[in-house]
Amino acid sequence: MTFELIKGGLPEFHRLVSENAALSVKLEPDCLRFDVLTPLDATGSTGVFLYEIYTDRAAFDLHLASDHFRQFDQRSRDLVINKTVLAYAVLENAKVAERI
Repeated sequence: MTFELIKGGLPEFHRLVSENAALSVKLEPDCLRFDVLTPLDATGSTGVFLYEIYTDRAAFDLHLASDHFRQFDQRSRDLVINKTVLAYAVLENAKVAERI
């Protein structure tokens, strides 16, 4: 998931999304990974990338319905210009090696 933020919105958005990520990992057993990625040179940056892994789509849907996500979504809404959600299937390294 990528977010384009308003100018100057990164510090507050980062605080809010980091809280959401920590609660997701702590409270959602099917949330396997939740990383918040920001550019190495954050000077003037307005982008944030979230790398999230859930056991399945149903687990992600539960995440979207959780209280902590809904609070994050509400509190961060005015900081976000654009949000893009892409879903991928994971092919683990061992399975890749078997195909080579």
